[in-house]
Amino acid sequence: MTSPLTAGSATARTAPVGPTAAESLARCRALVEPALRARVAGLHDWPAEMAGYAFGWCEVGGRPRAGSSGKGVRQALAVLCAEAAGSPGRAAVDGAVAVELVHAFSLLHDDIMDGDETRRQRPAVWKAYGTGPAVLAGDALFALAFEVLAGAPDAHGAAAVRRLSRDLGELVSGQSEDLLFESRPWTGPGAVGVDAYVRMAERKTGALLGCAAALGALLAGAPARTVDALSTAGRQLGIAFQVVDDVLGLWGDRALTGKPVHSDVRRRKKTLPLLAALASGTAASGRLAGLLSAPGVLDEDGVRDVARLVEEAGGREAAEAEAGRRLELARDSLLGVPLAPAPVAELLTLLPFVAGRVA
Repeated sequence: MTSPLTAGSATARTAPVGPTAAESLARCRALVEPALRARVAGLHDWPAEMAGYAFGWCEVGGRPRAGSSGKGVRQALAVLCAEAAGSPGRAAVDGAVAVELVHAFSLLHDDIMDGDETRRQRPAVWKAYGTGPAVLAGDALFALAFEVLAGAPDAHGAAAVRRLSRDLGELVSGQSEDLLFESRPWTGPGAVGVDAYVRMAERKTGALLGCAAALGALLAGAPARTVDALSTAGRQLGIAFQVVDDVLGLWGDRALTGKPVHSDVRRRKKTLPLLAALASGTAASGRLAGLLSAPGVLDEDGVRDVARLVEEAGGREAAEAEAGRRLELARDSLLGVPLAPAPVAELLTLLPFVAGRVA
């Protein structure tokens, strides 16, 4: 049996070896996706079709679709964390399936709440099928996730259900905070600070990534200290991912991201680059506050001015630095407990790949 990784190993930190991130994701997806498809196929035909559409497996009407169904980051975290804890990856399959179902549920409902009409360069489920049907499909996926975990064939299923329930509560809290941020002012006593935004991101995005890592470790029978360390790594990765997503929303390439550039600015959505820029105390931050606080809809010139002022005020640099810091904290968590070195090397390779190219 492979010896555990020495905590804090400089070699593991600086030179992870083994498969590329894409190869790790593909391996984990090959292990999990058949079980995921089988579980979704057990739903009523209508929500099953909508779920298949959401996962990228079919078109409206059920015709099979070739192409990407997403990276499968959460299922990979579950599998790799089970392996890091010393068990075969198959021990985490039920956890990986459950977390993929919950993730899909959250995206279906998020798109409705945010009014986002596209997802992965296709009409969102609510645009393709209607709002009511999309809510129904999300509910079906939510219920199925708990059914899968409750039936996990080992002694750790109950603890896994509790973990998923707790982390889902945090996800809902984070989503609640994100929605409430929209009604708060850009400046003054009620303004959203950078720290408040980061706490929201840890809940909204980090909780489910941390849950995926924790479920893999739990189902592998890992001790509580290991489960907590892996959960922390996933949460920090989630913050980095959210921050990078914010950066790409302002300066990314739509062909690569699948989302319209500046869409967050048009909606006056509070994101980390904007909040960091407003907190900079620069002349650019003052002009930015005036633009964002003005009534009416921002025209295209105004949107471009916002993006320019955010960068001028240091918002982009601050966001990229925050993403890098959170990735380093994720690495620290992985290297702080004894784990099997090969899957840890895969996890260390996966972190910057998932967070994005600014990491």
